[in-house]
Amino acid sequence: MDIRQLRYFLALSEEGQVSRAAKKLNMSQPPLSQQLNLMEEELGVTLLDRKRNGKSMELTEAGRVLYEKSKVLLDLFDDSMLEVKETGEGIQGTLAIGAVLAYMSYLPSKIKQFNEKYPSVTFKLFAGDPYEIHNYMENQDIELAIVYLPVDMDYVSIKNIGEVPNVFVVPEDWEEFRSKDEISISEVENTPLLLVHREKGSGIYEEIMEEFKKRGLKPNVLCECHDVNVLLSMVSAGIGASIVPKSAVSPRGNKGVRVLDIIDSSFQSNIALIWRNDRYLSKTAQHFIELF
Repeated sequence: MDIRQLRYFLALSEEGQVSRAAKKLNMSQPPLSQQLNLMEEELGVTLLDRKRNGKSMELTEAGRVLYEKSKVLLDLFDDSMLEVKETGEGIQGTLAIGAVLAYMSYLPSKIKQFNEKYPSVTFKLFAGDPYEIHNYMENQDIELAIVYLPVDMDYVSIKNIGEVPNVFVVPEDWEEFRSKDEISISEVENTPLLLVHREKGSGIYEEIMEEFKKRGLKPNVLCECHDVNVLLSMVSAGIGASIVPKSAVSPRGNKGVRVLDIIDSSFQSNIALIWRNDRYLSKTAQHFIELF
């Protein structure tokens, strides 16, 4: 059994069908099926149970053991090859970075700065909510990520970037706020609010609720959404106001909204750059981290 066969086996295990696995591997189905048969003959066990419809498959107990061991082995192999390849080479290749939508604004200036120094490096960016970024990191689609602290990943290293204040964002044509540059929490109790809220918790949402609770206030939450950009578009449309990290609001990109500082609230977003500490970190990623 060799590395190539293990890659075939992983694809079959994850896709659950020969057709999908063959497409993923960019090969035809008969040779892939043949390789699976050869592996099972060599090991003397059934690795994938074929369902009655003949199309789908699922791992047997022996297959699950090989799957877990193969993932570890191939991750180590890929990391080793990357480390060897980078020895003595200049900084080049592709750097995959993820960022929570509200903090994507941290990346453009850093990428520009990095590109001026290392023009041979290209970037692949992944944006999403914290849950999506967690999955990207878990699946090793990205090497680095900009996230809101705390993070529920015990296998990552963390570099604090700083703190971002949260601001009150209102439709530009709301008369009662036109003369204001700042506001207190008590002044927005009855204002229809559009808040970032995610199934697994957003951190910011819980802190906003706590701020109101401490003052004996009950916020008027009109809408909850996981995407801060959707909320800002709803604010621009005059549907309601929102409380978001200041970094999420672009002076040029968010037309139709006014941004007010919140004067009596101590909560803010703690931002960090994270990366896996259980995998080899490319030289490119190491140098990018140095920019922060």
